[in-house]
Amino acid sequence: MVDPLSEIIALLRPRTVFSKRVSGAGRWGVRYGAYGAPSFCTVIEGRCRLAVDGHDPVTLEAGDFILMPATPGFVLSGFEPVIPIYHDSHEAAALPPIDELRHGDADADPDVRLLGGYFAFAVPDTGLLLSLLPALIHLRGATRLTTLVTMLGDEALARQPGCDLVLERLVEILLVEALRSIQGDQAPAGLLRGLGDRRIAGAMRAMHGEPARPWTMAQLAGKAGMSRSAFFERFVRAVGVPPMEYLLAWRMALAKDLLKGRQLALTEVAERVGYGSASTFSTAFSRHVGQPPGRFSRTAAAR
Repeated sequence: MVDPLSEIIALLRPRTVFSKRVSGAGRWGVRYGAYGAPSFCTVIEGRCRLAVDGHDPVTLEAGDFILMPATPGFVLSGFEPVIPIYHDSHEAAALPPIDELRHGDADADPDVRLLGGYFAFAVPDTGLLLSLLPALIHLRGATRLTTLVTMLGDEALARQPGCDLVLERLVEILLVEALRSIQGDQAPAGLLRGLGDRRIAGAMRAMHGEPARPWTMAQLAGKAGMSRSAFFERFVRAVGVPPMEYLLAWRMALAKDLLKGRQLALTEVAERVGYGSASTFSTAFSRHVGQPPGRFSRTAAAR
């Protein structure tokens, strides 16, 4: 059976960019600018405060896990009033791993210790897929995720042979574990809520299993065992976009991955994502992506 979540993560191909240990003591606070790519964090011991732009502040405690698929700006601090020190997220991600980054009183025992980092996706233009994920995932008592983050941190610092491959696999597992933990009604509208709805998930599996098939609304509604109107309303309510728009987004994500490899003729790429001709596909791709397939392929290869 096709698993859309696994397919999407495999397509995105996450890889670790930066991992670090952080501690804070006394009066301290740091503000990180928006990063745009995913970030994760677990609290090893103690407590601190997290204020993510656009969200209410939350208290983080030992055992908590945070994932932000498209990291906005945020402030991490203790509980005393303070003007946070600004850090550029992109500059921080470019630094080599260190044993521990201290904030606040360097001579005092830390009030909190955290372990986290950023990672990137190997494919370009992930905006639409990321838009289907929650902006902020906060889990309490996430023992399995804490173990994974600890393994990531240890592996990043050790830099033993095969490190890059191990880190990539750990990040994939981390992402799956975090995302599937909030499927169902507790998830906001998006990919996870859709997969948590048995009827909607059936239609999503069909789209992922046969992306080249000329799906109609009636056929997808049939996969969900619903009327067309009921299926359309339920899909939009669960996923946040209409069914045919989701199908288009998935086809274009697959097309971009195929074009990046530059191993297939344009006609074959078109056929694999459900278009009868290269010209029809080129028109749809240009409208969706903002540039023709050939230019996209050349740009991706140059990167």
